[in-house]
Amino acid sequence: MKRLFIQKILAFLARNILSQYKPDVIGITGSVGKTSTKEAISLVLAAHFRVRASPKNFNTEIGVPLTIIGVSEIPRSLFGWVRVFFRALSLTLIHNGTYPSILVLEMGADTPGDIAYLTSIAPCKIGVLTAISPVHLEQFETMEKLSEEKKIICRHLSSDGIAILNADDPTIFPPTESFAASIRTFGLNPDANVQANEIKRTLRFKEGSESYGGTRCVINIDDKSMDAIFPLIFRIEHLSCILAALAVGDSYHIPLPQMLEWLTHFQAPPGRSRLLPGVKHTLLIDDSYNSSPRAARGAIDALMEWEIQERAKHIAVLGDMRELGTQSEHEHRELGEYVASKEIDLLVTVGAEAKYIAASAKKAGMNPDNIEEFDNAYSAGKYLQGKIARGDVILIKGSQDVRLEKIAEELMAQPQRAGELLVRQEEYWKR
Repeated sequence: MKRLFIQKILAFLARNILSQYKPDVIGITGSVGKTSTKEAISLVLAAHFRVRASPKNFNTEIGVPLTIIGVSEIPRSLFGWVRVFFRALSLTLIHNGTYPSILVLEMGADTPGDIAYLTSIAPCKIGVLTAISPVHLEQFETMEKLSEEKKIICRHLSSDGIAILNADDPTIFPPTESFAASIRTFGLNPDANVQANEIKRTLRFKEGSESYGGTRCVINIDDKSMDAIFPLIFRIEHLSCILAALAVGDSYHIPLPQMLEWLTHFQAPPGRSRLLPGVKHTLLIDDSYNSSPRAARGAIDALMEWEIQERAKHIAVLGDMRELGTQSEHEHRELGEYVASKEIDLLVTVGAEAKYIAASAKKAGMNPDNIEEFDNAYSAGKYLQGKIARGDVILIKGSQDVRLEKIAEELMAQPQRAGELLVRQEEYWKR
């Protein structure tokens, strides 16, 4: 009851603020890539506009209004909420000339109706749909229902709006319905308005202490073409986030050379395939923020693409994938088969659901001596401390509830920088 009351007040205040200041709202939804896309879009727009983006993963009925109000932490007391309400009222009573001209908002869909609710608070000028994959199926039951929910980000747009779609996702492109808004597309698909081709990546890890990652490609936006270098990007999924940002920036007529210059500084947010130096001269691929079947397979592919020195190991640490509903066991077993099809040297699973990954990998032919199962991140981290060796590349991938960032902290070469480099380092997460 208390949460619902707060939610209604926040929605009322957020609508009033948007009505007064009239910023452009860029809404981003999808099963994967929302946060990275948000960061890339903000980077492209910030040099030309006053931009505010959702902090952390503020993509809920509470988080979106707080972003509009300008609050980056969820209050933990009644007094804290009173301060938030006072701040919001102040914005409506006293005009603030520094209020953002553009809001870049993540919009999550945990349950049916979420996107419709969030867009009713913050109608978008631009709606970005990143990708759709089987997450939150506990609530949506089928991929079709989940897809319908996500596509509301496009349906609600008016005729002067722009829907920006991932042309590499067959559930999104080509669209099976017409929208009132104009459509722009991004991806590796040659039919996309914004595309990347001639992609060359450097993925080497040698001598145990030197890591080389980066992506070169040619960017095409309609009739414009330019060579690009993204030194901090090694995942194709993150290149997709960059292409979405370029599509947004192009909609604001920002010159391509400027956008590419700023995007050379783009790197994935913490916990989203961040490269971290590990102890014993190892390399961590920290993907501990969250996980889904599609994202996990992509992360495994990325792990195996790293060239390592002789006798070094490719190690996959995989945790539970949550919110898959009745499909959970099936999806975990399918992932286990996928792991077995790769030349992974060591598989470590964490959590009750992840045991299905281990069981399926064994059944599919992976050597049982190369598979270890743990109930929690702490035990897995201690085991890995004694198992890893110079030159190993270690993927850490799991859903939020499994808390695999604890393994990343255990294995990173600079644990004193955990607060800066890892996810979920706030005090309430620590507690």
